[in-house]
Amino acid sequence: METQDRILDTAFGLFRQYGTRSITMDDIATRMGISKKTLYAHFADKDDMVVHAISRFLEVIQEEERVLRSNAANAIEELFEVMRMMDERLRNMNPVIMLDLQKFHSRAYLVFQEYRNNSLRTVIRENLERGIAEGLYRKDLEVNILTQFRIASAMLCFQPEVFPIAGFEMGKVQRVLLEHFLYGVASAKGLKLIEGYRQHQTIAK
Repeated sequence: METQDRILDTAFGLFRQYGTRSITMDDIATRMGISKKTLYAHFADKDDMVVHAISRFLEVIQEEERVLRSNAANAIEELFEVMRMMDERLRNMNPVIMLDLQKFHSRAYLVFQEYRNNSLRTVIRENLERGIAEGLYRKDLEVNILTQFRIASAMLCFQPEVFPIAGFEMGKVQRVLLEHFLYGVASAKGLKLIEGYRQHQTIAK
């Protein structure tokens, strides 16, 4: 498993930088200093490797989300921590990877869709419900609509026609959009807390 995990980490590092289509099994073997035969001993083909690499990446994100949510003092702190984590995870990622999944790796794209439609939806909805219960989000929020809106806005950074690669960094786009969303749902009490967290982050930098 250790060798397989190292292969997946190396492969995903290349995929996130260049997309999946332009990276070959030869490229991965060369980067690792191993033979292609070793790669095929762990994965049936490149498509199989892409499925496992995406699954591993999403599992890491979900585990970090679970820890952050359980440790956060409130819904706003939860979002700020998730914002920081996603900024790190998406930094320098090439959005073409999502287009490649859609066009060339249908199984891997289904794995991503499963994450988006279930895990991500649950995290967003529960955060909204938590914030309302804590008095940090407005009581009149339409949770179902805003959950769908947040999912859609989170996907925008993967659309080069909206945010061209040359002009926008994916992690920053996600951070700005999430912050915008947070200001939109916050109550007066929540807005004061947001400013406190922002000042703390500025000092920390």
